[in-house]
Amino acid sequence: MRIQINLLGGPKKRKAGAGFALPDFREMFSQVKDPLLLGAVGAVVAAVALVAITFTVQQAQLSSLASDAETVRAESRRYSNLIAQKRQAERLRDSLVAELRAIREIDADRYVWPHVLEEVTKALPDYSWLVAVSSQTAAVDLEGDTLVKPPVQFEVQGRTSEIAAYTRFLRRLAASPWLTSVVEGPATTVVEEEKAIRAFSVTAQFRTADSAFIRTVPVTEAVQ
Repeated sequence: MRIQINLLGGPKKRKAGAGFALPDFREMFSQVKDPLLLGAVGAVVAAVALVAITFTVQQAQLSSLASDAETVRAESRRYSNLIAQKRQAERLRDSLVAELRAIREIDADRYVWPHVLEEVTKALPDYSWLVAVSSQTAAVDLEGDTLVKPPVQFEVQGRTSEIAAYTRFLRRLAASPWLTSVVEGPATTVVEEEKAIRAFSVTAQFRTADSAFIRTVPVTEAVQ
């Protein structure tokens, strides 16, 4: 850098191509005598500085918000994958629950008739025998999307050589925890092998007994 001193007085001439030089603000302000104009110029300078500071701050905030937005988008994608996996697991769970419910229904119906036959044979008194045990269950109804199964109803036909045996048979059926709605049917006298015997019929319904009457055994014990 080279300093030149003007000894001749008057304004110094600037050489061409010497470059851009900032104006002398101090000299400009010293020439301005109007205080209103000075205040306006100061306000403009302050406004420009405020705008510059605000722009810088907003740029920094915008950069921070852009970084936060990218983080939120990444979290959103991650949670979307987790939600999709959860919904898939729920669909699989619902399918398994439906299958287990169907298996339980089939498994529950599997032991109905063994229970019926066991209770009927236990209630049968001496000098009495069975002729037939038949089902009278109605067809399965459909209410909306739900299957409504009616109770298992059956009829027992038998013979006895004693009138009192038939009464005991009815009492024992009515006392069974697995049977309900025991109704006495018609009883007539028939002749078989030249003997007069009593022919009877009884209708009843199967019901699931209270848990106090249910006994389970291990499979190995049942097989043995």
